[in-house]
Amino acid sequence: MNNPDFTLYLIVALLPLSAFFLVIQVNPFDALIIRGMLGAIATLVYGLLGAADVALTEALMGTLLAISLYVIAVRSSLVMRLGVLKKDLSTLHSQENITEKEALFSTLIDNFKSIIAKYYLRLELVDYEDKNSLEKALMEQEIHGICFLRENEVNSSSEKLYESVIRIPRLYEIIEKEKNKSMDDLTDVYLKENKEKS
Repeated sequence: MNNPDFTLYLIVALLPLSAFFLVIQVNPFDALIIRGMLGAIATLVYGLLGAADVALTEALMGTLLAISLYVIAVRSSLVMRLGVLKKDLSTLHSQENITEKEALFSTLIDNFKSIIAKYYLRLELVDYEDKNSLEKALMEQEIHGICFLRENEVNSSSEKLYESVIRIPRLYEIIEKEKNKSMDDLTDVYLKENKEKS
């Protein structure tokens, strides 16, 4: 057990093991942690083999810099930008003196958040003045989807008060697959191409 070669073999065996766990990881933030462990193990191996310059390079560039860049990339790419009307967003922030329909919007947004949270995404609400601005932002690809109160439903008590249009097919698949009954009662969700055809 006091054999230094055995210790080195044991540490080197951790490299493919941590690489395997890195490849099978679903959560990108957990993958970042494992990537940091992989870099630390490689740094230790290079140091034990007497390559101090390579160990220092691996520690600084391969681990520290790479992890920092990955964090920035993962954080900025795991966002669903949903366009909503400014008046709907204001009711979401102030929960005082709101109507039942306005409360339904809050429920709908909570449903969107819970669905995409399963895929390690976060929801960013972007507000626009009117429906034309919403549709223009969707066409210009500023946002991934829009959600708005149906105009013909404003004064009716019909179900499915809201309409949601999603631009990205994968996000549409996720929402369609995961949406629950309460969300189904509140909104019709369309993929942008399907909405244009109808």
